[in-house]
Amino acid sequence: MKAEKKRAPRNRTLTLSAAEMHELADGLLRVNAPVSASSVCNRIICGDMEKVVDFLPDNFVDLLILDPPYNLAKDFNGLKFASMGNDDYIAYLDRWLGKLVRVLKKNASVYLCCDWQCSAACFTVLARYFTVRNRIVWQREKGRGARRNWKNSCEDIWFATVGKDYTFNIDAVKQKRRVLAPYRSNGEPKDWVEEAAGKFRLTCPGNFWDDISVPYWSMPENTDHPTQKPEKLLAKLILASSDPGDMILDPFAGSGSTAVTAAKLDRQFVGIELNKEYCCWALARLRRAADDKRIQGFEDGIFYERNSKSC
Repeated sequence: MKAEKKRAPRNRTLTLSAAEMHELADGLLRVNAPVSASSVCNRIICGDMEKVVDFLPDNFVDLLILDPPYNLAKDFNGLKFASMGNDDYIAYLDRWLGKLVRVLKKNASVYLCCDWQCSAACFTVLARYFTVRNRIVWQREKGRGARRNWKNSCEDIWFATVGKDYTFNIDAVKQKRRVLAPYRSNGEPKDWVEEAAGKFRLTCPGNFWDDISVPYWSMPENTDHPTQKPEKLLAKLILASSDPGDMILDPFAGSGSTAVTAAKLDRQFVGIELNKEYCCWALARLRRAADDKRIQGFEDGIFYERNSKSC
């Protein structure tokens, strides 16, 4: 049994006792035969996504969010992923991405997360099955320095669609930015408003995001998952590319960030995760989300600058 980590008094990282893990595990879904959309709706499936996908129904997903292991050696709570050559990584991606096309609706969108080392491979495979429309680069804010290279502080997300018709709610993802040099026309503010906290403008979203905070120990969404994505980041993808009630599939669910954010934003979800402990973390977070729908950095329909709004 793993030794329990010592936490600082103000550390808000999710922890579960053995009894809590046992109780939560009863709520996990196992899939080893064909299932209906209703039977997997709003469920966390514990299993190998490459096998589970074969049993999912056709054409039931509106938005597919993919955060697979990057081409790096990584230990996911005892499940180790080994780095490989570029051609082998492309074959790995193609092995399961092609299987997912069947479950998507004709107007579905796809987001594929990656880092700079595997970004080209991800684009290559994504373009085989979908229309690639953009690459988002988001600033991770934290990361180790490098003495003989540039610090690796950004990651990529490829945006693609099944067809020409797809959802994109641009007004739902505008960012609230502080105006440093406000411009007036006839004495009135030009495209900005003045509030007690200062002068602000709502701006259309670009494909470089510098307003994301990676989950850390003082944030209530934080877990010990080594590659956890921020709820704020996922909120942008979900709000832009789905409508309330739409179905979102995350086949690499991890600690449940996509499922939790989807639930907070009144979407349906299906999460698939191989690691049982991560699945239980996801269920625990979903229970919290039932009573607390706050997303750090997103409030009243507005995305704020990094670290300006907290939970």
